[in-house]
Amino acid sequence: MTRMMTKLKAAAEKRAQFTRTYNELRSMSRAVAWDLGMFPEDAYEVAYRHVYGR
Repeated sequence: MTRMMTKLKAAAEKRAQFTRTYNELRSMSRAVAWDLGMFPEDAYEVAYRHVYGR
């Protein structure tokens, strides 16, 4: 039971980190995104790879 709770807590923390990262990337201006070498439309994929590493 403890192992399951640990996994659920870790998953919730990763989801929260993904949401924060995604929102931060989406709120950047297009000029800043371009300076970082990305398009704002790529925010979901960039955030996902950053948090989940896939």
